[in-house]
Amino acid sequence: MLQKFFVFLAVPAVLFVGCARPTPTIDTGEKATFVSVARVAKEDLSESLELTAQFRPYQEVDIHAKVAGYLRSLHVDVGDNVRAGQLIAELEVPEMAQDLLQASSVQKRSELDVLRARTQVQRAQAAVRIRKISHERLMAVSKSRPNLIAQQELDDSEARLREAEAELATAQANLAATEEQVRISQVSRERVGTMLDYLRITAPFAGVISRRFADEGALIQAGTTSQASARPVVRLSQIDRLRLAVPVPEAVVPRVRTGSPVTIRVDTLDRVFDGRVARFSGTLNPATRTMDTEIDIVNTGRLLMPGMVAYATITLEEKGRTLALPLQAMTNSMKSPDAERFTVWVVRPDKAVELREVRFGLETPDRVEVLSGLNEGEMVIVGTAARLREGQTVEPRLLEAAALGGH
Repeated sequence: MLQKFFVFLAVPAVLFVGCARPTPTIDTGEKATFVSVARVAKEDLSESLELTAQFRPYQEVDIHAKVAGYLRSLHVDVGDNVRAGQLIAELEVPEMAQDLLQASSVQKRSELDVLRARTQVQRAQAAVRIRKISHERLMAVSKSRPNLIAQQELDDSEARLREAEAELATAQANLAATEEQVRISQVSRERVGTMLDYLRITAPFAGVISRRFADEGALIQAGTTSQASARPVVRLSQIDRLRLAVPVPEAVVPRVRTGSPVTIRVDTLDRVFDGRVARFSGTLNPATRTMDTEIDIVNTGRLLMPGMVAYATITLEEKGRTLALPLQAMTNSMKSPDAERFTVWVVRPDKAVELREVRFGLETPDRVEVLSGLNEGEMVIVGTAARLREGQTVEPRLLEAAALGGH
């Protein structure tokens, strides 16, 4: 009976233990928030601007004739390479040969007149010498033996001397006039000779004939006239060196400097060239509000052609080894009241977040310069941070440069 009693008591105990539930554990801690971060690091930054540009010849000129005449021969054609001073064309002006003959005759006659005038001067000088000697002898006798020679004879001798001196002065003046006439006739002849030289049209610089305007036998007007019919003979372009014309917008004009690096991309050739700003106009085009800027390019192999379109990336500012952040780190930045400072979320070494005031500087397409507020190696949150609060613990995930658009 007693054994049954113990069995009876044991059954409820087993039932009680079997039906009991474990006491739940209460977690009072917060779950860590995962955030994407970027590290502050020193980098070389440069701000640039890409603009559409066009290649132009380094020099280009329409070659005109200096005198009017018929085109006797044309020695070049489109596409021909010419050197400086090379003969391009020859004109024919028959009247100029006659002008040269006439100028030569006038010069010869003037030279003969000079010879005649010199002879007259020599004759006059001889007459002056003779009359001077005669007059001096009479004066000497008159002094040694007074009243021997009449005063009238002495006066006549002096008058003849003065007359000879006057004739000498006239002959000398005539000689000077004839010598001047020789110089005038010589200049006239040289002018005609120069005009004859103008019949030969030569290249002012080395280049390529890019256009032809006339054929042999055509009447060519002088390029020095104001007539609209004065057309050129050919067009000469220097293309072994080109100018890249870049229209720089007004907003960045103050930041363009001579010598600034330029990267030139030519999609037609699938090539990239390096250059530097060579010159700029210093004035704005009122119609486009742009400033003409030029980059000189050595056209090795003549791969580039005038008229080709290129994309010029002008470096406006460069800074080496400066603290920088990915541009995405600015997405959480908030402007402070001074309008120059921003605030960003920084993850401290203990993984707690802190709102930090910083100043940004140079901005590139994927980086921004840090002027103050951050140190090298610190981590800044990238992406949304709307639910963060000061001192909150987070789990940072460092983003790679490729994910941030870096190099």
